[in-house]
Amino acid sequence: MIKPPSYVSEIKPYVPGKPIEELERELGITNSVKLASNENPIGPSVKAMKALLEGIMTPDTSSGINRYPDGNGYYLKKAISEKLSVREDEIILGNGSNELIDIAVRTFIQPGDEVVMGNPSFVVYFSSVHAQGAKAVQIPLKNYTHDLDAMADAITPRTKMIFIANPNNPTGTINKKDELHRLMESISDDILIVADEAYIEYVTDPEYAESMKYFKDGRNVLILRTFSKIYGLAGLRIGYGIAPEYIVIEMNKLRPPFNTSTLAQKAALAAIQDDEHVHASRAVNENGKQYLYEELDKMGLKYIPSQANFIYIILEQNSSEIYENLLSEGVIIRPVGQKEIRVTIGLPEQNRRFIESLSKFIINK
Repeated sequence: MIKPPSYVSEIKPYVPGKPIEELERELGITNSVKLASNENPIGPSVKAMKALLEGIMTPDTSSGINRYPDGNGYYLKKAISEKLSVREDEIILGNGSNELIDIAVRTFIQPGDEVVMGNPSFVVYFSSVHAQGAKAVQIPLKNYTHDLDAMADAITPRTKMIFIANPNNPTGTINKKDELHRLMESISDDILIVADEAYIEYVTDPEYAESMKYFKDGRNVLILRTFSKIYGLAGLRIGYGIAPEYIVIEMNKLRPPFNTSTLAQKAALAAIQDDEHVHASRAVNENGKQYLYEELDKMGLKYIPSQANFIYIILEQNSSEIYENLLSEGVIIRPVGQKEIRVTIGLPEQNRRFIESLSKFIINK
């Protein structure tokens, strides 16, 4: 039997949910509501859908889907460059930002190195670091938020990277400007800060610590963003990173050729130019968030105010039981701890379905 290294075999694989159609068949239900994966409930913009359809219908030419995609993502990188005022050679495209997390770790981390991250946070950080034979130094959250001061204190000579999810998944909390400033002032320039800003377009707090400032100041920061969330293109798997040119050059050495598809690039190019869709998506999210806050307050449930498109709810009973009970009602959420669940903010009717179903099973009414 061929065996992988122990640091690979010890990893718990990510377990995706079943397709909605299969769950409905198994449970004998219809019209289920998926609020488990932080997807945009209104979907992609009309402009992105039009670009996608045009890409499919392109005949056999130099740009049809019979051809390999543009491996450099020229037009999409140009649009990102213009929108964010960064150079095209400071941008790297990924098959979702997940791929860029893995590429960054494989590029800059060796066995025995240490990578600091919050806990709980996005599970891919831990698995990518562990798969490289490095040590994931997990720092408990403080008030459900990354404790950047404690993360700074955890740095050792072996520390080569720090992951900061801002907003954090699964708690929806953010780090503010003064917190990030203290961290950046305390670390040496041989540590790469990976700022995962997948949910940045949902943030409304003016004190939010956007990492772009430090990138433009010349610091070693890799900023990760995605088209999966507010842009509604999760099924196409496309994201991007912004970093100093030398970091992008090194990461490109491990980036697979043609890692983002022609259709994904076309849809993302249209999406990033559709500000109206972003504004509409944010408005739906804010309205849904306030409704859920009010209803959770009525039920006496504790939740963490969110700057993302999901809410972290703390229960007084087993989260897996709540998950199964809600599933029987056709409502799919995500258990993220023994007594915690994460629910995506959906459309009004979806939010009502969640509240009505949850109210049937909570014990602290």
